[in-house]
Amino acid sequence: MNAERRILIAGNWKMNGLGADGGELAGALAARMKAAPQPFEMLVCPPFTLLSRVGETLSGSAILLGGQDCHAQVSGAHTGDISAAMLKDAGCAAVIVGHSERRTDHGESDAQVKAKAEAAHGAGLMAVICIGETEQERDRGQTLDVNARQVAGSLPDGATAANTVVAYEPVWAIGTGRTPSADEVQEVHAFIRAEIAKKLGADIAGGMRILYGGSMKPGNARELLGLADVDGGLIGGASLKSEDFWAIGESCL
Repeated sequence: MNAERRILIAGNWKMNGLGADGGELAGALAARMKAAPQPFEMLVCPPFTLLSRVGETLSGSAILLGGQDCHAQVSGAHTGDISAAMLKDAGCAAVIVGHSERRTDHGESDAQVKAKAEAAHGAGLMAVICIGETEQERDRGQTLDVNARQVAGSLPDGATAANTVVAYEPVWAIGTGRTPSADEVQEVHAFIRAEIAKKLGADIAGGMRILYGGSMKPGNARELLGLADVDGGLIGGASLKSEDFWAIGESCL
């Protein structure tokens, strides 16, 4: 955690929640933020079907609304997809691109992730660009090589600290309860920042937030958020419980 980079606690609800569930969860978070505004920034990314309802519930709370993915094109014959411009029109301030589940389940390449991030920037959205190694790549000693390649290939040349956040998610730690040691997390985050500096310059790298996205929860959040190059978390399962999600945010205080 660096005082010059505002902590971002981002919740990725994935394919979870119906109308009543989403409204209740968003309402609980909005009430907490309205009652006691916090120094950390909070982002909620519900399924597309809940964007309107959640957005209305979060209105006036300072909690940002985001999408979970977007298409690289503004419009066209892309059944089932949604554009960055549509997300912006729905009230979103950000969008997640390149999540490991998209890379794995849909075969998304670094080039496709970069194109989506560029589309997000073009629509005025902050792109949360996910990178990270699989368990097989980790066991082969390829962690740094994989993250270096994904930084180089996934971040647009015009990315800035204002329009881009990088989320490091060791795929083998997502939803498994397994978490790298604090030293391992810091090592990779510092390496990622150095790779961003190579691509975009030291000034941009120094201001760009790098989130940790591998099974962060209330029990380990304080230690992880206290690391020098961890600027928040991309939270999955724990973001579906308002108490847990809020507790993660408060861990940085």
